[in-house]
Amino acid sequence: MTTVPHATQEVEAPVVQEPRNTGVVIRPKPDHREFVRFPHHYRILHACMICSFLTLALTGLSLKFSYTPWAARLARFLGGFETAGYIHRFAAVVMFGTFIAHVVGLIQNKRHTQSSWRSILLGPNTLLPTKRDGQEFVGTMKWFVGKGPRPEYGRWTYWEKFDYFAVFWGIVVIGSTGLTLWFPVFFTRFIPGSFINVATIIHSDEALLATGFIFTVHFFNTHLRPEKFPMDTTIFTGHMPLAELRRDKPREYAALVASGELEKHLEEPQPAIVVKGIRAFAWIALTIGLSVVVWIIYAMLFAYR
Repeated sequence: MTTVPHATQEVEAPVVQEPRNTGVVIRPKPDHREFVRFPHHYRILHACMICSFLTLALTGLSLKFSYTPWAARLARFLGGFETAGYIHRFAAVVMFGTFIAHVVGLIQNKRHTQSSWRSILLGPNTLLPTKRDGQEFVGTMKWFVGKGPRPEYGRWTYWEKFDYFAVFWGIVVIGSTGLTLWFPVFFTRFIPGSFINVATIIHSDEALLATGFIFTVHFFNTHLRPEKFPMDTTIFTGHMPLAELRRDKPREYAALVASGELEKHLEEPQPAIVVKGIRAFAWIALTIGLSVVVWIIYAMLFAYR
């Protein structure tokens, strides 16, 4: 098993003694470069996804829970329920555009790397669920209760894969029903009119489920875990400290070292001013998301009393 140093341990450069007996100790300059986990365009798409999802959640929930005081205040802040509906549709267009841009990017990346779909879908860095993901899930549960070691995760963990394909599910289910409600005259040429009522229920409940999942489970996995708390900025900066890579992705780190490709994935850290701006944006998104969870709980437990 690969031994991985803890992320909080700093890897010190070896002490080099001058060949002459001068007593002078030379320490090589420490390497502060970071591992580039996400390229620039993925970070942009993720930012678009965050903005559109937050907007969809706020406007959609203000309509769904319009009987609550917080939803009425939010709708007034947005310019009224009708205006909230327009904003909701605009955010949906942004979400669809982000999804399409991602799929196009995948196709272009395949052509650029001249890889086959088989190697992409079934290779070691696949995003498809594998038998090993199931084993790592069981291993993680044992690790949680102190019955085994922490699994040595690779490029993608099982929860990251779940989050990734949850977007595809949301686009298909929530997106299709949303388009049906947006253009009912067009769609009722092909489907029974009663399906509009079904689409309303599916769209509303699935959107509520997605919102609750993102602002609880996803937030915990990415930001609120003890080793990440209070925030993981990797998806925003694109960079991950090497110590963190060795701790969180030991199998990926070992593979990069063995292949000699680690060096080409290293860059200098983002400027401090950029990191501060990113953290401010992330804190705003995190605060809004957790506030929405509180509002949903209030609406479902206390609003009818």
